[in-house]
Amino acid sequence: MTSKESTLSLLDYLPVSCIHIDLKSQTKKEVLKELVSLLATNKKMKNPEKVLKTLQDREELGSTGIGQGVAIPHGKSDDLEDIQMAVGISRKGIDFNALDGEPVHLFFILIAPQNSTGTHLKILAKISRLLKDKFFRQALRESKSPEEVLKQIQDENEY
Repeated sequence: MTSKESTLSLLDYLPVSCIHIDLKSQTKKEVLKELVSLLATNKKMKNPEKVLKTLQDREELGSTGIGQGVAIPHGKSDDLEDIQMAVGISRKGIDFNALDGEPVHLFFILIAPQNSTGTHLKILAKISRLLKDKFFRQALRESKSPEEVLKQIQDENEY
């Protein structure tokens, strides 16, 4: 295990340029496309359409809307050299077929290369753990800037 994995920080994978605090999407398909576009603009991604299809295929297996206004769309793609993450906030909420039937406001997208299973799972677990805290979720939803989202994650990451 590398030191990066043992002291895993979401901030190592989430640049401020990959945070969108006012998603315009109104459907599941649109929000996936909007967040993949954000990643494609800011990161090295050979084929954004293929990455989008990977996420859509994963959603067909079962919604990544885990409830309490949160979705963590994720998948693996051989079109990436490193793990990529994006965060999106929908002020209105989007019907994402979440487990609890509630609209989703917070989206954490995670795309990983095929060979990064361990780190990919650790990041998913860390995101899930952070988002269990209702005060953290509320603070993210109320963030006024991408920098504020990062600060919330950093502050929560330290505990």
